[in-house]
Amino acid sequence: MSDIFSPFIDKSIKDKKISSSYKGQVVADVDIPNKTETPEFLSDAITHNRVRGLLYVFAFGLAVLLFRVSYLQIAMGADYRDIADGNRIRINYLSASRGIIYDKNGEQLVKNIPNFIITITPSNLPKSKDLYNETLQQTANILEMSVADLEKQVSEHAEKLYAQPLVLEEFLPYEKALTFSTRVSNLPGVEVEVQASREYIYSEELSHVMGYIGKVGESDIEKIDDGDYLLSDMIGKNGLEDIYENPLKGKKGKKQVEVNALGNEIEVIAREDPLPGSNLDLSIDVALQKSLYDALAETSRDIGSPGGAAVAINPKNGEILALVSFPGYDLNSFIKGINNEDYQTLINDERKPLFNKAVMGEYPSGSTFKLVVAAAALEEGVVDANTTVLSNGGVQINKWFFPDWKSGGHGQTDVRKALAESVNTYFYLAGGGVYNEETREIEGGLGIDKINEYASKFGLSDITGIDLPAEAAGFLPTKEWKETVKGEPWYIGDTYNTSIGQGDVLVTPLQVALFTSVIANGGTLYKPRLVDQIKSQAGDVDYLIESEVKNSGFINSYNVQLVREGMRQAVTSGSAKRMNSLSVAVAGKTGTAQVGGTDKTHSWFTSFAPYDDPEIVLTVLVEEGGEGTESALPIAVRVLEEYFSNKP
Repeated sequence: MSDIFSPFIDKSIKDKKISSSYKGQVVADVDIPNKTETPEFLSDAITHNRVRGLLYVFAFGLAVLLFRVSYLQIAMGADYRDIADGNRIRINYLSASRGIIYDKNGEQLVKNIPNFIITITPSNLPKSKDLYNETLQQTANILEMSVADLEKQVSEHAEKLYAQPLVLEEFLPYEKALTFSTRVSNLPGVEVEVQASREYIYSEELSHVMGYIGKVGESDIEKIDDGDYLLSDMIGKNGLEDIYENPLKGKKGKKQVEVNALGNEIEVIAREDPLPGSNLDLSIDVALQKSLYDALAETSRDIGSPGGAAVAINPKNGEILALVSFPGYDLNSFIKGINNEDYQTLINDERKPLFNKAVMGEYPSGSTFKLVVAAAALEEGVVDANTTVLSNGGVQINKWFFPDWKSGGHGQTDVRKALAESVNTYFYLAGGGVYNEETREIEGGLGIDKINEYASKFGLSDITGIDLPAEAAGFLPTKEWKETVKGEPWYIGDTYNTSIGQGDVLVTPLQVALFTSVIANGGTLYKPRLVDQIKSQAGDVDYLIESEVKNSGFINSYNVQLVREGMRQAVTSGSAKRMNSLSVAVAGKTGTAQVGGTDKTHSWFTSFAPYDDPEIVLTVLVEEGGEGTESALPIAVRVLEEYFSNKP
């Protein structure tokens, strides 16, 4: 009986005997035991029950423990093993050497140079607060920066890319990199690495062809997720470096290493070597490229021109032999990260040095467009080899007069002479015909729809597909466009202006070179390309880029030959007689295009040589360069003379 009940027991009955009776009869006398004594017959039972209860508790606990251990070892074993490995194993990426770019003659155009960088990776920093702070303190001391600034950079970076290295300083001089490497060797998460960078040998001359590489930026973040890039990597930013980024960059290697608590490497567990990037063999002839760039630069400076563009093509296959936009810019200034002041100077330069005028610039075509109109008129039977018109100064339509460029006109003119002397009257009538007052219809000419149809077959108003970014398509005006955009009907004068390459026709220098190639090669439009083949660094050809035909057979070979003869006559007796000084027979066409809203004109010249078996088409544009004979033609003469004098 519990002690709390003791006060309520009559003390007189303690330790006394009482009688037990049944129906008034005494059955037995029983001694009342002392509360501290346990009856002998109950003692063994109580002890047995206690032991059994303890055994049940122990067995239950053991079962729970065994279940938990089994769950952790079997069900969750792989996950916890990964976590444990993550604490002691690191994956280090090994950079692949970037592919080299060569011109068609094997001349190297770019070099790989070492870039020493110092990085810090948040995921590899110590988990201990004291060690973390100590690491940041020592790193800040090495870099001579405040701990607060470093901690801010690391924290902001860790929020986005916890496992990616943050570049703290780059392009370290070798001696400084060596010193830093020694000082950070015991700092977990901090490393001095060597990274491949670039040096461009023809930096300005090839600026719009090569492009450049730069640090992976915000616009490239999606590329990081595929595992091919780290935030510290360099990536193609423009030109061929951008378009051929994948073969050029190669494939990273990996090194799995065991590290101690301080992040120091203990043992290499596994290693996968990097695969070097592939090399590019270009169709570009760098000597021709430099010759064109220098000539265009000199002419532009002499006459105060904003610049211009030039394109040289092999008409037999569409290979680009040279592609120049002037002014260019220094590619090497972008490698280390151009400062804001210099960048603002470039983008605010009215000459547009960052703009690739050869493939992105859209200009009125001037009389170079007459090659297209002549071929179309011959093909449609509007004119033939014997058709002549009288050029006496221009064409009068009601109150409007459409002049020839030559006062008094050119006299009787057939298609060859029309091309040789760029006779406007011939092309007014071939393109727009004459206007019938009674029917108010244009009769006898191609009309704007047919002109546009053939211009499209020659590749105009569409991108060419060259392996460079951001190509422009040019523009061909239509009746519907004028009614919608200008709110005016289409007049015969609009067709006349289009027929001579004025008005709203817009082309790129590359497009002019391509439709000239169609005339040069007898009627085939090729897709232009800058790369001939992609090769391994061991010299094996990985990929040979074949010529691609975009269109052919849309102009009869006889009609093409008539246009060729007109271009040849331009050199022998027409507007391009200066070309007669060359040692090879050249065919050409001058062009003068009005700059909208001003009295200035762009200077065009397009040509091919040798005449009998063309191997080069050369197109030159000088912005605000006057007539075609004034600026563009002299450049073509100079460059073709150099080009053929250097050939066997």
